[in-house]
Amino acid sequence: MNIKDFAAGILTGVAAGIVVSKVIDQVDPNVSAEAVLKNIKQSFNEEGPIDGSWIVMKTEPFSKKMIHMDVYRGGISRIMNGELEQFEFSADAKTGTVVELLRV
Repeated sequence: MNIKDFAAGILTGVAAGIVVSKVIDQVDPNVSAEAVLKNIKQSFNEEGPIDGSWIVMKTEPFSKKMIHMDVYRGGISRIMNGELEQFEFSADAKTGTVVELLRV
């Protein structure tokens, strides 16, 4: 195998990877629900350990005033100062940013 064949193979692989990545982004531009929950759990862990968490894997519409987007809904529970705290959140499906956090 010479260098030209090797370089052609590498360039073909890189081009195919870029095309596949673009197609996947067009099919589902959302951040995965698992990634969103992982980031939220990391934020809560900075204040103390969490006991449980959940997230709905399917997005749903969310509106607040003039803002409309698809969100993942989920929740976190933890024990702080001997008391159970529970939170529900809504996170933007495209960015993973928490747009609503409510203590239940």
